[in-house]
Amino acid sequence: MNLSEAVNFSLQALRANRLRTFLTALGLIIGNASVILVVTISLASKNLILDQIRGIGSNLVYASYVTGGQNVAKVEADFVKLADVQAIRDAVGGSIVAASAVMQNNDQIVVNGKVREVTINGVDDQYARVRNLVVLRGRAFDQSDMTLRERVAMITDKLAIRIFGSQEAALGQPIKISQLQFTVIGTFREKTSTFGQGEITDETILIPITVMRYFVPYERIDPVYIEVRNAADVSVVRGQVTNILARRHRVGAQYNVQDLQAILDTANSIANVLTIVLIIVSAIALVISGIGIMNIMLVTVTERTREIGLRMAVGASRREVMLQFLVESVLISLAGGTVGIIIGLVLPLSVRLITEQVRVPISPISVLVAFAVSFTVGVGFGLLPARRASQLNPTEALRYE
Repeated sequence: MNLSEAVNFSLQALRANRLRTFLTALGLIIGNASVILVVTISLASKNLILDQIRGIGSNLVYASYVTGGQNVAKVEADFVKLADVQAIRDAVGGSIVAASAVMQNNDQIVVNGKVREVTINGVDDQYARVRNLVVLRGRAFDQSDMTLRERVAMITDKLAIRIFGSQEAALGQPIKISQLQFTVIGTFREKTSTFGQGEITDETILIPITVMRYFVPYERIDPVYIEVRNAADVSVVRGQVTNILARRHRVGAQYNVQDLQAILDTANSIANVLTIVLIIVSAIALVISGIGIMNIMLVTVTERTREIGLRMAVGASRREVMLQFLVESVLISLAGGTVGIIIGLVLPLSVRLITEQVRVPISPISVLVAFAVSFTVGVGFGLLPARRASQLNPTEALRYE
């Protein structure tokens, strides 16, 4: 008996018990579909999380003052200044795209007859690019707004709706800040929301930093954002910024200089661990289905004992009997695994057809792994029943009732 004959005999035996074959393969169908879906979901969620983090700023380094001495004059001198930002631009200009300064303050404005607390941020013309702001209506600040100290403002989309009813209605409208009248030239939102943990909240107003300087008693940049040109240079630029601030200020002043790489690495590690855990859970389902195949094949051997004895009596070797039952086990496993793979691929692909806003990656490796596991399960859990069938005594098998 060659392999093709073994396959033909196995197909005939499986077709004779179609319902049993289907129920036996069902475990592999569910297991393989689970493996592919788990890998797909984990990849999609991982990419989503990493894209959200990157959305805060591309290759971003940020620095702010932490602490210094007890003397007020010394503390004010320790604050990051506009001159420090310019020094960073001059020192690492070849490695960065832009460096942007932020000067924060709180104020009150009157909205519909009620006083509302808002955050006023003085920023420069590079801020929108560095922070990946999405300008929804109007425009962002340009260099002339800084140079001419124009009294213009950008407000968040939510604040625009609360004050003026809509974003379109907000454009060109006056808004009074610290007794000065500003004109709204644009509305914006963060590309990736920081949920109020950064300098931007739902009620934030941006004005030129050259105008903001007159609203605060002392100059304090908190934070300064630096967008690095290449991701590989982020750690180098972070070190250079740390040295620049330390060199330009007195000993004892401490500055927090960070980048998003640590957060990205942590999120990546968590996603990888979650993927491994989910794959292990799916693997347990495959093992259980393999045990089911072994159980059914043992029952099949018992049911077909007389057939096995007859085959041996007419000249079939033990190796040929073992091959036939092993092929049956592998066919059940591969058939169930293939259907499971198809189901696991159809669901993510259908999502792509429904919407283009959600990227659902398909991992070719997961398909190969699922197929290999199906074959391994068929061989591994079919070996014992096949061996038992080949070890039967032909004489006793023929007398079996």
